[in-house]
Amino acid sequence: MLWVKVFHIVFITGWFAGLFYLPRIFVNLAMVPEGSLAERERLLVMARKLLRFSTILAVPAVGFGLWLWLAWGFGQGQGWVHGKLFVALATVGYHHGCARLLRKFEAGGDLHGHVWYRWFNELPLLLMLAAVTLAVVKPF
Repeated sequence: MLWVKVFHIVFITGWFAGLFYLPRIFVNLAMVPEGSLAERERLLVMARKLLRFSTILAVPAVGFGLWLWLAWGFGQGQGWVHGKLFVALATVGYHHGCARLLRKFEAGGDLHGHVWYRWFNELPLLLMLAAVTLAVVKPF
């Protein structure tokens, strides 16, 4: 079971690295001046590749997490496991939200200003902080 934990942590780390940087690309996309098509296209290519890479890492991260969850018997009597499951689902939702935002950027839309994307960029840090706190401290 320790190897499953190791692989879970490694894939989670890679997945979060992508989630930390992808919204940063959105910040830059929101700041591209009108008419700067080459810069916009370069950032879109970077975002597409990073989303693809992050998705590839997310699949085994979630798979190893489910393996651990099943091994603990669905976390019976361990409230922190249910909290961590909620954080994991929120992270998957955030990942999906990033994919939707990228599709909107590709369609030519810019829904928000760069300041909004800067705040959006902070969410994965809070998610990771919550997950690590729940797994290490086990507050409930």
